[in-house]
Amino acid sequence: MSFKNDDLLKPKASKAMNNLKLNAANETIGREQNRTINSTNYEQALDEKKWEAANDLGLTSKIENQGWENLTTKEVGQIGGRVGGKIGGNMVKNLIAAAEAQMAPVDEDAKRPEELDN
Repeated sequence: MSFKNDDLLKPKASKAMNNLKLNAANETIGREQNRTINSTNYEQALDEKKWEAANDLGLTSKIENQGWENLTTKEVGQIGGRVGGKIGGNMVKNLIAAAEAQMAPVDEDAKRPEELDN
C-alpha cells in the first residue's frame, strides 16, 4: 500500500488546526465566559455565544418560533459575524504570530536595500 505525502500530513494538520481553534476560542469566548474551552465544551460554548448574538440582534423570538433554519442569510451572517469574527480574527492573529516567530531574526546592523551603494 502506498500513501501520498499529504495523506501523512492531514492528521498533523488537523490536530494543529483544532489546537489553534481552541486557543482562539479561549482567548475570546473563554475569556468572556470566564471558563476554559476544550474539545468537549467547544460546541456548547459556541451555541451559547450564538444565542447571545441572536438576542443582541433581537432575533431570539424568531428563532424560538420559526427555528434557525428559517433565518434569512443576512440574519445568519450577522450572528456568524459576531461569533465567528472574533474566533477567526484571533486565529489569523495567532497564525501571523507563529509565522513571525519562525522567521529568522533580522540583523539590526543590516542595511536596507535603499541604503546599499549602487
